[in-house]
Amino acid sequence: MSSALRKDRIALNAIQWINLKADPNDPSSEDLWLFADPAFRADYPAVLKHIREAGFTATMMEVLATQTLQDYRRMVEAAGLEVAPGYTNVSLPEDHGVTLRPNSAEWIRWFDGVRRKAEESNFFGLSTIFLAPEVSWAPTTVRTQEAVGIGASFDSGRLDRVIDILGAAAEVLQNEGIQAGLHNHVGTWIETEEEIERTLAAIPASLLGASFDVGHLAWAGIDPARMIERHSARLLDLHIKDLDMSIADRSRERPTPYRTATNAGIFLEPGLGQLDLDGIIAALPEDWDGWTIIEVDRASMDPTKSAAVSWAWVAQHQR
Repeated sequence: MSSALRKDRIALNAIQWINLKADPNDPSSEDLWLFADPAFRADYPAVLKHIREAGFTATMMEVLATQTLQDYRRMVEAAGLEVAPGYTNVSLPEDHGVTLRPNSAEWIRWFDGVRRKAEESNFFGLSTIFLAPEVSWAPTTVRTQEAVGIGASFDSGRLDRVIDILGAAAEVLQNEGIQAGLHNHVGTWIETEEEIERTLAAIPASLLGASFDVGHLAWAGIDPARMIERHSARLLDLHIKDLDMSIADRSRERPTPYRTATNAGIFLEPGLGQLDLDGIIAALPEDWDGWTIIEVDRASMDPTKSAAVSWAWVAQHQR
């Protein structure tokens, strides 16, 4: 078992600067997702510079839809950073009122976003990627809008369809030389331990590895160290964050929307919450050489300070 993280495989997701409230002092103010705002291109170089100044030498791949691969590469290189594996997701067609016939033109085009992520990964010499179901914010989506972290509105047949879509996406990635790792995410149709286990059992390890988010595991009431040990042979990469577990526990005890828990401060920088991160690291295989990406979905402080606090934790846990 490992007791520290490989220092040349540690990165920071820039999400601290991206997932914000319009008014940081007002939890009821509008949620912002700046990766979707074309104006963020002007701010991106400074964000990457802050990541490097905090101590990180790599950032999670996130090419804006409004920029070229070459433009993104110039920004990252100018900041003195490398690029770590990115994230892609795929939607269940029926969630969007669509029925697709396998191998039809519409079916093939459904995975265009996944192909784009494969192209980006290859451009930057990456061989793995985090693959998740869509996180839907539609008003009728029960797992984000009403009850998070408990597998609300479970449907075995729907899970089978989600598994089919994920398997097809993983095959698209594999055809481009990219190995997908299942990324669990609270609020999606693969949220609970049963849903994760059924997915990994249904899709061969040669097609889909495991790229867990330890915080989202714990939020759903799953022991992250146990999951890592159970699936150590197919573990590719990892997202690490900390949580206020009192908020996580309460959100499972009574129906809680995703954003309500987020606004209450569930997400914390590593070392500031109650997750046993040392135990999680100790559960990693001794020879594991995957990427560890620090991801604080909503910073508990100023984003630049959040990055510095995250690096201070990393500095004590790298080898």
